[in-house]
Amino acid sequence: MKRVNRRDFVKSSIGAAATLTMLSKRKSFAANDKVIIGVMGLGGRGTYLAEKFASRSDAEVAYLCDADTRRFARARNAVEEVQDTKPKLVQDVRRILDDSSVDALINATPDHWHALGTIMACQAEKDVYVEKPLAHNIWEGRKMVEAARRYKRVVQVGMQTRSAPYMKKAAEYIRSGKLGDVHLVRVFNMMKHSSMREGSVQPIPEGFDYDMWCGPAPKLPYNPARRWLNLWEYSCGPIAGDAIHQLDLARYLFGDKPYPDTVVHAGGVNALNDGREIPDTQLVTYEYGKFTLLSEAALWMPYMKKTPSSIRDSDKFPNWPFSSTKIEVLGTEGFMYVGRHGGGWQAYDANGELVRSEYGRQADKEHQDNFIDCIRTRNLPNADVEQGHYSVLLCHLANISYRVGNEKLRFDPKTESFIDMPEANKHLKRTYRHPWVIPEKV
Repeated sequence: MKRVNRRDFVKSSIGAAATLTMLSKRKSFAANDKVIIGVMGLGGRGTYLAEKFASRSDAEVAYLCDADTRRFARARNAVEEVQDTKPKLVQDVRRILDDSSVDALINATPDHWHALGTIMACQAEKDVYVEKPLAHNIWEGRKMVEAARRYKRVVQVGMQTRSAPYMKKAAEYIRSGKLGDVHLVRVFNMMKHSSMREGSVQPIPEGFDYDMWCGPAPKLPYNPARRWLNLWEYSCGPIAGDAIHQLDLARYLFGDKPYPDTVVHAGGVNALNDGREIPDTQLVTYEYGKFTLLSEAALWMPYMKKTPSSIRDSDKFPNWPFSSTKIEVLGTEGFMYVGRHGGGWQAYDANGELVRSEYGRQADKEHQDNFIDCIRTRNLPNADVEQGHYSVLLCHLANISYRVGNEKLRFDPKTESFIDMPEANKHLKRTYRHPWVIPEKV
């Protein structure tokens, strides 16, 4: 792959938009100024975020962007129902980055566009709210951190439980020593997914810029039945895309340790033999000295259920044994169940007696509040890009262990690479499709 330096990058068709504003002064906001936002990616999550930010009195959604114009109507209607101004509809994110009046980009694209879209926005002096998982691979995640720091941008990752008050209380309880010494945390992500249906190559629909959608990833023949979540070229995997929330919270609960010493994966495509490349069963062990993190995930279990919102946003607790997204914290003196996105937590003593309970609530609004506040104050957000990098790194480590035959791998934090394992290091970075190439120096 040809290496492109930063000067060439910003002169290219991708980076040209960034040159218009990258040297401008940071905008200062008056108390009544609205944060002007563009939204990139209008699937379910992107449309939801567009509506939520548009409904705020301190923000305005000025642009809606998707490579597929068939997604415009639903998102436009959602925004126009809650704000007076009509958003502009564009297929190319560079239109948003060219507009110096835009303060922030919401990046709700598939995984393979997270890094490039975020880096381009940082270079254009836009702050970014990027959905999880942060990056398609380890190298991209580090480049996103570098871009955020170099251009002094706020980059909030959509790991919203970091903004939940009940989670802060759980961390405080653990750090108080009431569980004793914690040597083991178990993260669960077990549920039932449907199989992919068979499909065939089809003509690209009118209004869909498929080349733009593929962006930095290979341009595979268009097959509308193909689920991008199940293919390495576009995704970290359906397990990673969901379990990242629990893995991030596990890191938060035990002090945000950045790197494990070793990782080993067990599992594979065991049940959903539908042409997917990425495992439907992942049992992963991460070692941090005398602390062990276990991730237990599978996509073929109908009896494991996500906690419904009616419980997550109420004074109730999940059915813990069958909660598909719980965390278990095991200490020498006690035990704790923790729910993500609400659900609260419950702690037990050495005799198995319940000694502390905290109800929880979902924290989407608090996370969005934090992003807008940090745009104004320039403080680091609750789910800063660097924490997003360290958390999704766990997903990448698991995937790489699987891809090299479920080998146990040792990780070097200084180089963010594997020790004495060249086959594993081949998966640290992808091959990019011209001109959508992330340069070494962002």
